[in-house]
Amino acid sequence: MAPRLLLLALVAAAVAVPPASAAVASIDLGSEWLKVAAVHLAPGRAPIAVAINEMSKRKSPALAALADGNRLAGEEAAGITARHPAKVFSRMRDLLAKPFPYARALADSLFLPYDLVQDARGAAAVRADDGQVYTVEEIVAMVLHYASGIADAHVGLPVRDAVVAVPPYFGQAERRALTQAAQLAGFNVLALVNEHAGAALQYGIDKDFSNESRHVIFYDMGSGSTYAALVYYSSYSAKEFGKTVSVNQFQVKDVRWNSKLGGLEMEMRLVNYFADQFNKQLGNGDDIRQSPKAMAKLKKQVKRTKEILSANTAAPISVESLYNDIDFRSTITREKFEELCADLWEQALTPIKDVLTHSGMKIGDIYAVELIGGATRVPKLQSKLQEFLGRSELDKHLDADEAIVLGASLHAANLSDGIKLNRKLGMIDGSTYGFVFEIDGPDYVKDESTDQVLVPRMKKMPIKLFRSIRHTKDFDVSLSYDKASELPPGVSSHKFAEYAISGLTETSEKYGSRNLSAPIKANLHFSLSRSGIISLDRAEAVIEITEWVEVPKKNVTLETNTTDETLSAESGTTDSKENSSSGSDADNSSTTNDESNVQDTITEKVLKKRTFRVPLKVTEKTAGPASTLSKELYSEAKSRLDVLNKKDAERRRTAELKNNLESYIYSMKEKLEESTDMLAVSTEQERESFTAKLSEVQDWLYMDGEEAQANEFQERLDQLKAMGDPILFRMSELKARPAACGSARLYLTELQKTFVGTKNLKFGHS
Repeated sequence: MAPRLLLLALVAAAVAVPPASAAVASIDLGSEWLKVAAVHLAPGRAPIAVAINEMSKRKSPALAALADGNRLAGEEAAGITARHPAKVFSRMRDLLAKPFPYARALADSLFLPYDLVQDARGAAAVRADDGQVYTVEEIVAMVLHYASGIADAHVGLPVRDAVVAVPPYFGQAERRALTQAAQLAGFNVLALVNEHAGAALQYGIDKDFSNESRHVIFYDMGSGSTYAALVYYSSYSAKEFGKTVSVNQFQVKDVRWNSKLGGLEMEMRLVNYFADQFNKQLGNGDDIRQSPKAMAKLKKQVKRTKEILSANTAAPISVESLYNDIDFRSTITREKFEELCADLWEQALTPIKDVLTHSGMKIGDIYAVELIGGATRVPKLQSKLQEFLGRSELDKHLDADEAIVLGASLHAANLSDGIKLNRKLGMIDGSTYGFVFEIDGPDYVKDESTDQVLVPRMKKMPIKLFRSIRHTKDFDVSLSYDKASELPPGVSSHKFAEYAISGLTETSEKYGSRNLSAPIKANLHFSLSRSGIISLDRAEAVIEITEWVEVPKKNVTLETNTTDETLSAESGTTDSKENSSSGSDADNSSTTNDESNVQDTITEKVLKKRTFRVPLKVTEKTAGPASTLSKELYSEAKSRLDVLNKKDAERRRTAELKNNLESYIYSMKEKLEESTDMLAVSTEQERESFTAKLSEVQDWLYMDGEEAQANEFQERLDQLKAMGDPILFRMSELKARPAACGSARLYLTELQKTFVGTKNLKFGHS
């Protein structure tokens, strides 16, 4: 089967679609940053573009905050980090579906001061300043809701269909949790796409591989992780409108990662280095690591210092009032920075080495090594890669920050019903983990002939899977990571899902007394989705029975009772000769006379095999941190988020009306002071009254208006407009009158000429 087709240039679908369906979004949710792209078919606009946030930036902080009953996200949340670090939640993506002890250790290592608690599942959750506990899924949903707003603002209408990019090391629990978080945010998740597949799409969409196939490694070092993916680009022939055409495609051959190594690890080396310096400066035994505000300020400045070091050999750091009103100033050289991170440079090469080793390829077989991810800008990392690869130049054809989100948008467009694409690029991605299944039940004997491996590592997605077992009683099915595979970060158990299969015992008892031609079986139907999520979709009992069945025996002539007896014997009946010829001679004589030449069909018994398929009940009973939110918990989370959504909408409306009121006051005061037209169309009393009212509302705005509600701003704006709009209307009439009079004179002149020319009439001027 040809791979799913993806294309670059976008055109409207052949059939009419609602406007909302002609827009989809892609989201690259990283450990630290968030990027959003939108696919929108509108005249005069690029069909695919990165959406900017309210600060006109192309990437946003992946943050959410809960402060004083208000929810903030993105830039707003980043703005209060230094003042209220405990109210701002970061690295939430990396805490999805993680056991509480792992989440606690990660937060402590990064000096994250927010209040982590354990929820009923044993997973991490956060407690806000008002005491309300939110699951990590809810906090991630807040970040994604912010992303939704960015997409909506870019397109100009609500965008609900989206593809979300995920790192390759995300396991089953993380993928399910992220999908649920996106749904809480109001998204319809078309698919999750592996980050490397998104980058591979963006790389290959404008290239032609019909003359030459190639192997490309995508090396991505972001904020929190590093991976290398080996991708094979080629082409295949296909029929299109009766012609043979060449179609480009790519297949992900392998991907290897280090889920802990990224730019943030380098930053933390600098944070601890400068923290030690400042502690020595204090000299009183205090450790600023115990001060959340001090660490939030220091981490913010360290990020800037690290960026400066990427372009300079030395960089300063300066933090005012870092701790107890004491300023901190220092410098660091690039050489010292590289020394602090000395052990990281070799670790950074491991993913590439592993990809080459497991694929059996050599460096010379690789056409290009494309760098993506912000941390690949570090000069020392680039020099280590150049040294290992033996290349003087590294491949940087893709935008390091935006390649993934743009490639994911191509995938979103392809999956959308309302968008049609016309440049083809086939995509074959594979599962980054191998999966096995196990059966547990009363009297179950493991069948060694049944392959326990459901999905080998790098098996292409999506795919349907089928397994059959012999059993007669209800049983449990568990899904686990293949023990040959590395476990996802923070996961200690290979098992990630459990299902209870019921109804088999009852079915076996119902059919067990019949003549079975084969042992009762249970068929299990699994699926691996394009999002990389595996599940047990349904199960059925299969019963094969052999039994004697009466069937018609065609074209048999009844001539004598002897013949009838013989047929009865053939058909397996126990009728004796006496039984078949019983009755009076008169009856026999009558029957013979009436039916001597009549054909009739009688029955015979034959052995037939019948197969019954009985649906079995499948109940998921996954428990622990890996489980998704139950229906009850999901409903509660949705209700909490809906309340926050309404508060956000009211807060935005209040801010907008306040701004409108303020703008109106300044605009009208300026006109009253400088506009001669306003003097011409208003009386002195009108101007004095209006000026006094403007000053009165302005005083209220800056004194009592800080806590006012939206309707209060609207009410005062309406009061001002009731006085100002009539004056503005007269001003507009004053400005429009000369042009209107000129048009009227011209019309009358033309009209006069017409009448004079046709009827020889003359019109005088009044």
